[in-house]
Amino acid sequence: MTQLKQKATEAPEHLEAAVAAAADKKAERIVVLDVSQTLAITDHFLICNGNSERQVHTIADNVERRLREEWDVKPLRREGHRDSRWVILDYVDFLVHVFHREERDYYDLERLWADAPVLELHHREDDQRSSRRSRKDDQRSSRRSRKDEGLNDESAAAAEAP
Repeated sequence: MTQLKQKATEAPEHLEAAVAAAADKKAERIVVLDVSQTLAITDHFLICNGNSERQVHTIADNVERRLREEWDVKPLRREGHRDSRWVILDYVDFLVHVFHREERDYYDLERLWADAPVLELHHREDDQRSSRRSRKDDQRSSRRSRKDEGLNDESAAAAEAP
């Protein structure tokens, strides 16, 4: 039983490829929920969103293309692609939900499945973004401290002046 529980909390490699494919097309708020203890029909939900119908369409296409090319896996079912407001790709072990931002906020699957554990999946894009963010933060704090030092020098000089 322990082995089943452990296996349920591990993401299959093709799910990680789906996360990376969504990130490649600038999907936002990428979340993977482990629903294996709650649902019998699938193990994971990959939830993400785009800001336009075109981006939603592109994200879903890229996930599908990447899994087909790298893993020779096709979705069992595909829904919502024509309207591109909420596209669902059913890979049996996991479902990919690609929302338009407005639909994601409205349906709020994360709230509905709040009891499901969130899997932490990292991919190169996240690592690159966080490293860029930390470099920018370092530069900003360095500029601020130099600016503060300059202000302190000016304040000291003004206090010494007669």
